[in-house]
Amino acid sequence: MLNFAQARTNMVDSQLRPNGVTDGRILDTMQSVKRENFLGQAQESLAYMDGDVALNEATDGPRFLIEPMAFARMLQFAELDPGDRVLDIGAGTGYGAAVLAQLVLNVTAVEQDTGLVALARQNLAALANVVIVEGSHAHGSPQSEMFDLIVIEGRIDEVPSALFSQVKDGGRVVAAIGSRDNAQCCVYRKSGHTHTKRIAFDISVAALPGFGKPKTAFAF
Repeated sequence: MLNFAQARTNMVDSQLRPNGVTDGRILDTMQSVKRENFLGQAQESLAYMDGDVALNEATDGPRFLIEPMAFARMLQFAELDPGDRVLDIGAGTGYGAAVLAQLVLNVTAVEQDTGLVALARQNLAALANVVIVEGSHAHGSPQSEMFDLIVIEGRIDEVPSALFSQVKDGGRVVAAIGSRDNAQCCVYRKSGHTHTKRIAFDISVAALPGFGKPKTAFAF
């Protein structure tokens, strides 16, 4: 039988630390959160592999638990603060929200697949600072809320304006941006009615459904 505790240690030591994840809070949290609990029995042996893991329960298209190293680096560049209110987009079965819940004040996790919503609520029932919301990924929270940080768990072509409108002034959005597997992790910081963009690192994670492709500019 696979020793999951040892697998978590190996993940931290061989995937996270060598790839520049130095925030002790993130390392300790990902060492403690049982990633295998967010996968079906047939997939749990893959929980700590260095890559995305398919979530077979999804019905809205191919869905994945994104690779540990990519997720950890996204969180590090997001510059998490313990007082942050975070909007987690594409919650899947809830692993990302479970990690975030240990690091910030509270998490609103949005998931558009009904089956995954049910699993996420089951998996996160013991966490008082996480709320699972069923709704469109691209629309974000259906409530009139503002967040310090938005984390998008999957590759998208661009961040929609609906999500930027839910970020507080000075807040951040972290997302994998690109139309192909080889994308860029970008960190956006809102300032008034505009935002700055920083390319943090190259990233290869699965696409997240629910986001339309950007419109092509008219050409004569």
